[in-house]
Amino acid sequence: MSAADDGGNRSLGQLVASATTELSALVHDEIALAKAELRVGAKRAAVGSGAGLAAGVLLLFSLPVLSFALAYGLRSWTGLGLAWCFLIVGGVYWLIAGILGLLALVKFKKVKPPKKSIASSKETAAVLGSVKPHPRASSNGGRSARDVTRSSA
Repeated sequence: MSAADDGGNRSLGQLVASATTELSALVHDEIALAKAELRVGAKRAAVGSGAGLAAGVLLLFSLPVLSFALAYGLRSWTGLGLAWCFLIVGGVYWLIAGILGLLALVKFKKVKPPKKSIASSKETAAVLGSVKPHPRASSNGGRSARDVTRSSA
């Protein structure tokens, strides 16, 4: 019966290959988990950025045209002085921009780090950090472990 037929007696090469494959799969799974968590955070950040951008666009592009229209309309409805009408319109725009800015702030605060990926990575690092090398047999030909070089084949 060969070593390949016996599931309990695998060679060192087979064990290393198996461990490498499993470690590689673990790292790939952790990367996939991190990507999934970051996608959720990116969507929230995009909504927050959109709200902040909308506040900026509102202030920059609508102020000149709408300010004049509203101020002159307010003057004709109330009979107030033109300066007071322009101040009222400017205050309304600041209020709207403040509300949109708060919405953006709320959305940005909901963006969180990928906690599951971080915890999984820490757990993996702890497991790998506690792994002890297999004790070498004392019959290694009188050479120390650092004297043994790896073959490139």
